[in-house]
Amino acid sequence: MSVSEPIAVHILDREFLIACTAEERPGLLDAARHLDAKMRELRGNARAGGLDRIAILAALQISHELLNARQQELAESARLAEKLQALNAKLERAFATSFATSLQ
Repeated sequence: MSVSEPIAVHILDREFLIACTAEERPGLLDAARHLDAKMRELRGNARAGGLDRIAILAALQISHELLNARQQELAESARLAEKLQALNAKLERAFATSFATSLQ
């Protein structure tokens, strides 16, 4: 069982202590860096406004990216499944033909 320990992450020059396990730490640090970069990008945009607005816009953009990636993954999985089914059908036909020929 892993023990949670607080680690400091910095987002828009603010420090946040987040409890996580040693296994979760690299992913959490990557996520914090990604969020910080996204929020800095939005803050640089003159229309972004206050910190709450920047945080909401960053969350929406990251969520949109995640949903698009999932949708692309599902589409790719479906294409791969179709190709595997076609390959399996070809193999079954080849084995059936080979078996029938060997019986003659």
